[in-house]
Amino acid sequence: MSLSFDKPPESLCILRLSAIGDVTHVLPIVRTLQDVWPTTQITWIIGKAEAALVSDIKGIEFIVFDKKEGIRAYSKLRGKLSGRRFNILLHMQAALRASVASLMIRADIKIGFDKPRSRDFQHWFTNASITGNPRVHVIDTFFQFLKALSIDEQILRWDIPVSDDDIAFARQSLGDKPTLVINPCTSVRANNWRNWDIERYAMVIDYAAVNYSLNIVLTGGPAEEERAFGEAIADKAHTKVNNLIGKSSLKQLQAILAGAHVVIAPDTGPAHMAAATGVPVIGLYASSNPQRTGPYSSLKWTVDKYPDALQQFNQQDVESAAWGKRVRAADVMDIIEVNNVTAMLDEVMRFHPVD
Repeated sequence: MSLSFDKPPESLCILRLSAIGDVTHVLPIVRTLQDVWPTTQITWIIGKAEAALVSDIKGIEFIVFDKKEGIRAYSKLRGKLSGRRFNILLHMQAALRASVASLMIRADIKIGFDKPRSRDFQHWFTNASITGNPRVHVIDTFFQFLKALSIDEQILRWDIPVSDDDIAFARQSLGDKPTLVINPCTSVRANNWRNWDIERYAMVIDYAAVNYSLNIVLTGGPAEEERAFGEAIADKAHTKVNNLIGKSSLKQLQAILAGAHVVIAPDTGPAHMAAATGVPVIGLYASSNPQRTGPYSSLKWTVDKYPDALQQFNQQDVESAAWGKRVRAADVMDIIEVNNVTAMLDEVMRFHPVD
C-alpha cells in the first residue's frame, strides 16, 4: 500500500509509547518527516519515561501517556485530544495498550503493521498498513511507514538534545582519558535473560584498562537489581571503576554515552542511545537477533551469537526461525566468551585508536 498526497498534510500523529530503544528508533523517521514535510504539524504520543529523553525536540508536540495511571491515562488522553482530528496516524506499536489508546485519536488515515506483523489484533484498529520485507531491522520496518506515505527518503539523523549541564556532568563522570562505558543490564523483568556474566564483564574491564588505558564507567537504571549487578562487577574487577548505575538522569546518560570512546551493552535501550550518537557500540547478542534489534549504526561491531543460541537451545537456524524469535534460556548469554568481546574491542580500537 502506498498513499499519495498533492501537498503535505496539515497534521500527523505518531503513536509509539515505549520502550527507550524503540523510541530512539523512531527518531530517524521523525527527522525525515521534518525534512520532507516541514509544514506538517507532528504530534507524538509517548510514554512518560521515554518522554524524558526526547520531549524537548523542537518542532514536535509531545503528549505524554503514563501507563501507571491505568484507565485514567486513557481518559486524560481523550481530554487532551478533544476536538482534534489528524490527517494521518502512524500507529507504530503493535500492543493492545497502544491500540486502545489509538481509539482516543481521531484520524482520517490510521496506518499500522501489516497483518503478519500485527500483534494483539492491531489491524482491527487501523484502516491502512505497511508493506515490505518483514525480516529487517526495526528502524527499516519503521521506515516502511514512510514508504506507505510515498516518502522514499531515509534520513539517519537522531540529534537527541542534551543541555550544557548534562554535558558538564558527563565530562566530570568520564574523566580526562578516553573511556569505555559499559551499560551491563537490560530491563528488569521475568525471563529476560539478556544480561551477560558479572565475572566476564570484570575480565573485559581489566583487559580494556591494561591494553588501552581506558577509563571505565558503568551506567544503568535505578532498579535495585541493576545497582547490585554493577556493584558486583566493580568488586570483581581489579581496575578502578566509576559506577554510575542509578546515579544519572536519562539526559545525563545520553551525554555520557555520547562522550564515550566505546560502549559495551547487551540488547538494551542505552545501546541504541549510544549508537544514535555515532559512538562505536559493541552489542552483546545471543538471546535476540541483532539484525532486527542491534545498535543500528554499529552492527559491524556486534558480538553475534544468536545463530549459535538458536541452534543450541531451539534447534533452529536464523532462516527457519520466526523473525524476532527470542531464545529464552537462563544461560543463553554464556555462549558469549570473554575473548569474543575482547577481540571485538581490539577491532574497534584498531579503527578508532586512542589519540
